[in-house]
Amino acid sequence: MEKEFEKLNEALTFIRSFYKEKPKVGVILGTGLGALVDEVEVELTISYQDIPHFSLSTVESHAGKLIFGKLSGQNVIVMQGRFHYYEGYLMKQIVFPVRVMKMLGIEYLFISNAAGALNPQYGLSELMVLEDHINLLPSNPLIGKNIPALGIRFPDMFEPYSSKLIQLADEIIQQNHNIEFHKGVYVSVSGPNLETRAEYRYLRTIGADAVGMSTVPEVIAAVHMNLPVFAVSVLTDLCQPENIKPITLEEVLAAAAEAEPKMAFLFKEMIKKLGFNL
Repeated sequence: MEKEFEKLNEALTFIRSFYKEKPKVGVILGTGLGALVDEVEVELTISYQDIPHFSLSTVESHAGKLIFGKLSGQNVIVMQGRFHYYEGYLMKQIVFPVRVMKMLGIEYLFISNAAGALNPQYGLSELMVLEDHINLLPSNPLIGKNIPALGIRFPDMFEPYSSKLIQLADEIIQQNHNIEFHKGVYVSVSGPNLETRAEYRYLRTIGADAVGMSTVPEVIAAVHMNLPVFAVSVLTDLCQPENIKPITLEEVLAAAAEAEPKMAFLFKEMIKKLGFNL
């Protein structure tokens, strides 16, 4: 893994040659959720293809750009597009940007994703704040020799999502009644196919409220580095086995677009509050 750490440092050095500020927050934007960038006072944009050892986003709705600037008065780095296991990438490639952002100095990681609603009480285009997750992916970003400079060999996952950040989100919702969110458990699967009726029943039985194909690898890498995480699922399709119907990518993107202003508002307000530190 020494070579992996060398790659991280090469990417870090490249970015530092263009961007000298210390970012406070890293943001990963999921499928159909890239418009938050419109709210950023952009100072620098770098394509993934230009950064040493970065992979490329192959998903059509992911722009594949690293955005540097200010959001709610704070220095931020925004990943406009992420990497998925189903694209054929290794776990270390999927979490590479998170590790680089931490080495650049971020103190918090905000993540969004598009997910299917397993909980029958959830509705289309609603938000779910992640309180916990179930990892059903076939690999893990920490497999292999540990990189001590990043974290310990056996990180504890007792609180993968920061309770302080969730509490902050609760406080913002109490002050702004125009948005609301659920709190629940996210299960990550490999994809790219959607699940069968029997699989949806199984996922609900084991305790999941929403299902998606991302997020968990980045969260594991963040916890390994003692990086507090706040994550939100935008519920883009309903996964109740008895009432299931085929869903298209266009429908997923439309549902994400409807929810995006709510997610963007929540992220902006939380990042503004982080200026006062938790």
